This record gives sequence, structure tokens and C-alpha cells, in this order.
Amino acid sequence: MLDATDAALVTALQRDGRASFQELAAEVGISREAARARVTRLLDRREVRVVGIVAPEVVGLGALAHVSVEVVGDSAAAARVLAGRDAVMFLSRTAGRRQLVADVRARDAAALDAELAAIRAAPQVRGIEVVRCVELVKEAYSSAGAEAPARERAAAPAPDERDRALLALLQRDGRMSYTGLAERVGLSQAATRARVLRLIETGAVHVTGLVASAAVGVREAAGIGIGVDATARPVAAAAASIEGVNFVMTGHGRFDLVCGVDAPDRARLLATLDRLRALPGVVRSESWVHLEIVKEDYAQISPV
Repeated sequence: MLDATDAALVTALQRDGRASFQELAAEVGISREAARARVTRLLDRREVRVVGIVAPEVVGLGALAHVSVEVVGDSAAAARVLAGRDAVMFLSRTAGRRQLVADVRARDAAALDAELAAIRAAPQVRGIEVVRCVELVKEAYSSAGAEAPARERAAAPAPDERDRALLALLQRDGRMSYTGLAERVGLSQAATRARVLRLIETGAVHVTGLVASAAVGVREAAGIGIGVDATARPVAAAAASIEGVNFVMTGHGRFDLVCGVDAPDRARLLATLDRLRALPGVVRSESWVHLEIVKEDYAQISPV
């Protein structure tokens, strides 16, 4: 478990993964040297990873689906196969009606159909049920105030080859120095800094801290699919405001909403699921517990 100072540093890194040690020190109320030592220890122990989360539309990934997978036999073997597919961003072995759940991103509806067909054809997969995303209302690692950057992205130029190289590097190490980035992409440090700041300011990438669950006391995780009696958007907005709900999407298919929940213990997890079930407009629900998260990879550009 993180102490109070480390937890404050992690929160600051989640807001701005490229904040300087001086900025982090000022925010938390410690010396620059202490901030450097603590952040270095967090990174070395893999209690936090600072990475760039690239906006899907920037790299042409416009289709998202939540997929429940029914498996015959050992779910671990099927999970290994599905985890090898680049389009599978998240994969978990679960306790519930289906043995695996996955989040799948693709370029467009046709590409998504091809990915779903490949999952259906995987060894030991008996069948799948799909919720195609209409709106991603809340995502654990998206930037705060995402709507404004989305408007700016519409007017921003498409990333060129050097932008894509920078995005690929930031995906792997969001705190790589401007000197290190400049050496890799063949630009001056000043030009590299200007490009990185533009990519961040327009919302093309959000540099944030991905925190190991055990480090922050998150020991229980679940998902819940919800059916509603009218429009899904108001229920989704209410769900997104509940503490512990880290993912909300509306969609078409098996459910009208899919939500993700984190909690420090089983009692809190159950309480959050009950709050979701009790929201006005909810008429049915089905939940599943994540027993093992097999894959959680938000890298969307191949390394340079």
C-alpha cells in the first residue's frame, strides 16, 4: 500500500504524467529531491507506470466493442490466444456466465466484424456476445475534460510521421526526456518539446500514471451490464458519477450500458454494484467478477 505522500504523487502523475519533479514537489509539499526519489522508487517497483494514452480517433480506431466469451474447457488456454490479438486491449478471466470478457478496438465496423469473427473461430471458444459501443462516457485513463480536447482535435492537423514516432515512444515511457525523444525522432530538443506539447494540448495523447491495483488497495474488480427502460445516456451519466466506477459505455447488443468497478474490498464492491442496479431507469443487470486480468494494453501505435 502507498503511504499518503506516494498516493498524492500518484494522483498528480495521473493528472499530468510529464510534470517536473519541481512541480510534483510543490504540489505535494516535499523537496524536489524527495519527489525525485519517491517517483523513481514507484517506477522501479512498477507500482506506477507513466505512459501516453493515444486518443483512438487519432490513430484511426473508431470502433469499440465489449465482448463476452464462452469457453469450452480451460479458459487460460483460450485467453492466451485472444491476448495475442492486437485489437484486444483488455482481457479478463471472470466468474460469471461467460469465462472471458474483452474490450476490442478496430479501425471501423468492417474491421471490428473481422476481429469478432477471429475471436469466434479461436480454439475452445463456443460463442460470443457483443455490445457495440455507441458512446464512451467514462474511461479510466482518459484525460479530465475530454470534450474540449475532442473539439480541438477536429481542427488539429493529422499526425505526421514524426508525431506518430513521438506518440509511439510516449506510449512506452511517458516521462522520457525531451533530449531522449529528440534523439529518437531526429529533431532538435526545442522542436520535439513543441510537438509533444501540441500533441498533449490538442488531446491527441494523455500522459498519465497507470497504477498497480495492489499499490492503491484495489483488491476487487468487476464489470456490470445494464439494461434500461428508456434512453441510456442519463443512466450512463449517473453511473459515471459514482465513486469506484472507472468505465462506462453505452451500446447496442446484449446490454445498453457496460460499466467497470474497482473497490478495496468485497463489501465496497457489492455496495457499488447495488448503487448501479438501483439507478433510476435500470430494469435488469448482470455482473461478473474479474478473477485475473490477462491483458491491459492501451498502446495503439507500433514502436519505432
